[in-house]
Amino acid sequence: MKAAAPRPVWLLQALFGWLHLALTAPSVYLWLGLPLVMRQHGWSGTAIGLFQLAGLPALIKFALAAPVEARSANGQPRYRAWALALCLAYAAVLLALGWQQLLAERLWLFGLAFAAALAATWADIPVSALAIRLLPASERMRAGGVRAAALSLGAIVGGGMMLLMQAKWGWRAPFLCLAGTLALGALLLAWVVRHEPGEAPSPVLLPAPKAGLAAMVRGYGAQPGAWRWTLVLVSYFPFIGAAWFYLKPLMLDHGFAPAQAALLAGMGGGVVAALAGAASPLFTRRLGTRRALPLYAGCNVAALALLAAVIAAGAPPPGLVAAVACVAAAMGASSACVFGLMMQFARPRWQAFDYGLQASLFAASRMLVPLAAGVALDAMGAAAMLTGLTVAAALAWVWALRCAGDGWASATA
Repeated sequence: MKAAAPRPVWLLQALFGWLHLALTAPSVYLWLGLPLVMRQHGWSGTAIGLFQLAGLPALIKFALAAPVEARSANGQPRYRAWALALCLAYAAVLLALGWQQLLAERLWLFGLAFAAALAATWADIPVSALAIRLLPASERMRAGGVRAAALSLGAIVGGGMMLLMQAKWGWRAPFLCLAGTLALGALLLAWVVRHEPGEAPSPVLLPAPKAGLAAMVRGYGAQPGAWRWTLVLVSYFPFIGAAWFYLKPLMLDHGFAPAQAALLAGMGGGVVAALAGAASPLFTRRLGTRRALPLYAGCNVAALALLAAVIAAGAPPPGLVAAVACVAAAMGASSACVFGLMMQFARPRWQAFDYGLQASLFAASRMLVPLAAGVALDAMGAAAMLTGLTVAAALAWVWALRCAGDGWASATA
């Protein structure tokens, strides 16, 4: 049978951008948007906080990646089949969530939200592994930028548009819309990627993958510079991400109305982050990763320092708006750089597991740092919390500067 012609790179980038958007928006709606609706229906803060535990599957992505690495009888991966099945399963869970209003059925809501988090976490693994498999190495930083932009747009859709849709058309409408985006993504994937892609050519003869979680972790760590990169991974983004997490409450404390905070930090900040994420690969390609890696880390420090100064000085609203824009831009650029480098550390034949392991570590740091920041906020106030985040981000910048001369950073463009 004649082999299908390879798809153009721009089409693959667009496909994976849509899939990341479709996978992200429901999670944002469930964990950041829906709590507002819960509060309006009398849920306590404790109940809303406990509901967030339904998102814990994100921490076990490395374990979920192991079955995705299972091969067919002829030794080929099944990333395409896994991606299609899990995207459709995710859509089915969203349809179940939207079948009827569940705010009074808290156990059912928690169980289905947990299933949605599991499906989202699991589906992201083969989708990202396919992107690593199909896109050439020269496109990895651009793919990171596309993903960062898609995640920012997903935050706008899930945290803004779906709430407006729920207010206008009721409980079911957002879930139908979000399930439709996933179903469309699955159809596009089936059309663009007609067949399961084979193994990428490698100059080194690699052994066939074997089961064993510990062996797979050791294999990841055996890559040159892997553990130094892993420390960059868990320290590069979470401090700027924690500041972003608390921006809306800080804006409310600074005198902004809730609608203004949602518009500026949610919609406006999301657009700035998306644009920065999309532009980041262009600067990285021009500067090289060796320079770009510490540059974006330095931007994180500068943005956090500006926000801390604005809050401590009680600056007028335009000053806070400018600081919010700087935080959003730094967050978009640094996340694009991280996502691109995660692809660099995904070995041939092990793309799903290596990506899943890195994503689990990234998710853990992204959850733990805001938790610690919240404790600091309650104990010492916003200015002290932001100062602490700035100091921590400065330490991450120093480490990124030290790692910038490593071979993996110098070789990535």
